[in-house]
Amino acid sequence: MDHLVRSKCTRRRVWRWPFVEHGDVFVIFGQQLLQKFVLYDAGNFFETLDIDGFQLMTQQRANKAFLFLALALTAHACAPTVPPNAAGPRGNLAPYPVLLVEDSHRKETTLAAINHLMSFDVATATTQPLQPVTATIESLPTNTTTGLYLPKVGANVTMNEEETRESLRRFIRDWQGPIGAEPAKLSLVERADQPDGSKVARYEQRAFRYPLLGDYGRLEIRFTPERRVLNIISTCIPDADRIQTALSAVPVKFKPEDAVKQLTTNAIQYSNASGSNLTFRPTANNKVEPHELVIYINRADSQTNALAFHVAWEIGISGAPIQMVYVDAVTGQVVGTR
Repeated sequence: MDHLVRSKCTRRRVWRWPFVEHGDVFVIFGQQLLQKFVLYDAGNFFETLDIDGFQLMTQQRANKAFLFLALALTAHACAPTVPPNAAGPRGNLAPYPVLLVEDSHRKETTLAAINHLMSFDVATATTQPLQPVTATIESLPTNTTTGLYLPKVGANVTMNEEETRESLRRFIRDWQGPIGAEPAKLSLVERADQPDGSKVARYEQRAFRYPLLGDYGRLEIRFTPERRVLNIISTCIPDADRIQTALSAVPVKFKPEDAVKQLTTNAIQYSNASGSNLTFRPTANNKVEPHELVIYINRADSQTNALAFHVAWEIGISGAPIQMVYVDAVTGQVVGTR
């Protein structure tokens, strides 16, 4: 090794490398570290003696070298470490409640899809066919002469119930964009015949960990026995996967008994059928019972063009002017009643 050169003997006290024998090639951690920080020079760092084939470092230089190494190793040992979280990695916590903000691009995309499916310029319709914020279809355009039909399934003129359900599945697949939900995450909850001879199919969106409440997440299709579609109403939530991911990171702070206590010790504000704001305070005559966690959606307080998604406890109240109260499981606030 080039730096292991013989030098003239001096009378200084020396520090011996007891583990270095004559002719051995060795590399030590300290040397590598000093070289990394450009503090080691093979030609000048060591003042050495050659006694019986040993390379020797002067005591003064050895003290300086080991002082530097000791400081470096101490700093490394004291570096802060993050202990593992028993609940798993939390990531960056998103603002709460989670918001779905109105998006002009989403609106334009939905209108373009309806234009394509109906061969009709929705911009000329007499009514606005989209829901606010979600930009899902609110109704079919009223001034179009173009008929919209369910796909034909089966050989008979009139489809039976099984064929009708398959036809509806195909229709939803084609109208996925304006509906705002993946077909696989829509569940048929009712298929009924109406007194006027029309038929209706109602679906619920099942894209969230907890049931979706608050007049959202529903799809209704009305049609005739001849397959003509009369109307489509969708309150489904687009970007449901993104919203569910954000909600999954929200810690539930209030237990069901905490939510019950919030209601029994505070007045509950609600609106009646006429829209009047009223107040109700539960008494011993009212049975207050927690049911389950839900995703409750309402209009955001901070933004008029946004929906707020709350993880909430559904609490039933018997003998009261309201049947259900929804208490935010994160903030403890009442976010809705029914």
